[in-house]
Amino acid sequence: MKKHYQHLGIYSDWVQAAHDQQPLYPVAYPGRETQQRVREILGFCDRPEMPLEVQVERQWERDGVLGEQVSWSVGYGPRTQAYVLKPAGARTRLPGLVALHDHGSFKFFGKEKIADGPDDPPSVISEFRKKSYGGRAFANALAQSGFVVVVPDVFLWGSRKFPLDTMPEPVRDVTAAVLAAMPPEANIPFEIAQYNTAAYHHEHWVSKYCNLLGTNLAGVVCHEDRIAANYLLSREDVIPDRIGCIGLSGGGNRAALLTATHAAIAATVIIGLMCTYEGLLDHNMSHTWMFFPFGWARYGDWPDLAACRAPSPLLVQYALDDELFTVQGMRDADAKLKAHYARVGKPDAYVGQFYPGPHRFDLEMQRAAFAWLDQTMRH
Repeated sequence: MKKHYQHLGIYSDWVQAAHDQQPLYPVAYPGRETQQRVREILGFCDRPEMPLEVQVERQWERDGVLGEQVSWSVGYGPRTQAYVLKPAGARTRLPGLVALHDHGSFKFFGKEKIADGPDDPPSVISEFRKKSYGGRAFANALAQSGFVVVVPDVFLWGSRKFPLDTMPEPVRDVTAAVLAAMPPEANIPFEIAQYNTAAYHHEHWVSKYCNLLGTNLAGVVCHEDRIAANYLLSREDVIPDRIGCIGLSGGGNRAALLTATHAAIAATVIIGLMCTYEGLLDHNMSHTWMFFPFGWARYGDWPDLAACRAPSPLLVQYALDDELFTVQGMRDADAKLKAHYARVGKPDAYVGQFYPGPHRFDLEMQRAAFAWLDQTMRH
């Protein structure tokens, strides 16, 4: 009996036709061949990836954390702004982490969603954190626990966003129509709601430009994340063979890509961004274009990409009521990751943790992730 896909309707047989063209989501085993294939698919991988014209713009100490606001150029677009956070009074080198902000359909801010700077966060950020992060800036908590943490803005977010007046007229027109039909909540400033709405639609345009430029959104974002990792490696207060990365949702997407393409990443935490591609069919397809590197489905599945540097230590946290994924898709991804790590002889280097509840990185999940990072990177 032919399978019916509600999203495709009379085109449900298109799925089988695609499988008939060539196998989709074949197993891509960990190792250099898969790592190289990932880099080829991403593009934007063949030039020096060091931050240019680095500047320290501000320093502060607050709540036991020494902070710096730094900036650099990636060679195109506006300067990247980043926070660097570490324990106040630290005198020795420490393990380093790249903390990667989420997508969240919230591009007005980037790093501020997960990190506190010298000033109190705006109320819209505080409300966002209550839903996604248990109400706290988890990057600062990581710094308090003994890490040097860099939190960069990335392509399309915060200091790296496109100005509204740069976006094509159709994007601005649909934004105006959406906001007229569904005015923003009273606690969300109109400027922020307007920008986030426009940026959601603008991402489709940017993805097309990426294709014309021989890459994809995953490739450009990952390129900039590798630059941030290389900045972290350049710091004298960081132990160079102990750097890792962590992120929720779009940040987990970025963590998987960064780990796959940067050999120095020694531990990875992915939260709320693990599923098989098969598990997405006829389900939520509103994911960022970062989750769909053009052409990767011909060579492997998303868990294959995430595990391509196995046995590099990997923690994945799943939310069983995550509205973005099916439970079966998450369970199948977990099984694939276990198989990959078993195949390379290090089954314990992968840990999958399942939590009841929706898409988030709450305090319970943070405690577990921090304990895993402490055990993996500090002992």
